[in-house]
Amino acid sequence: MKRRDKTNYYLDIAEAVSERSTCLRRRFGAVVVKNDEIISTGYNGAPRGRKNCIDLDFCYRERLGVPRGQRYELCRSVHAEANAIISASRSDLLGATLYLACHDGATNQLDGAVEPCSMCKRLILNAGIEWVVIREDADIYHTIETAKWIDDDDSLAQELRTGY
Repeated sequence: MKRRDKTNYYLDIAEAVSERSTCLRRRFGAVVVKNDEIISTGYNGAPRGRKNCIDLDFCYRERLGVPRGQRYELCRSVHAEANAIISASRSDLLGATLYLACHDGATNQLDGAVEPCSMCKRLILNAGIEWVVIREDADIYHTIETAKWIDDDDSLAQELRTGY
């Protein structure tokens, strides 16, 4: 029997966490790991006490035809990365790795063409997380060094487009 490598082990857990997601569009799961210990997990869903899209049986962004990756302020959900971050102390997050997996809500297929949105990137940077590992398929993943997001500041491009 071949033993599962650690990276895919944590990504398997992130996929399992995504099964709790309440989003109709995409089901994300996140696992934060430091020193080979799971610090926290998170999935995307409405804030505590509010109705989830699966309970309402509609997605507001979908109804409005909002393209993927845009207008997250219209979304009911707190993102998986954000939920994992708020469930941990900053001292535990410093130098940690965030593992992320996503399934398409309509097809249930693994969606490896994802990355944290610009707001989640800011949260990840402020939390002190150093690496993000994103599952592409059952055994393939890619790793992002979050320090690169500092030089490649996507918020500047947004500010130039909107004038804010």
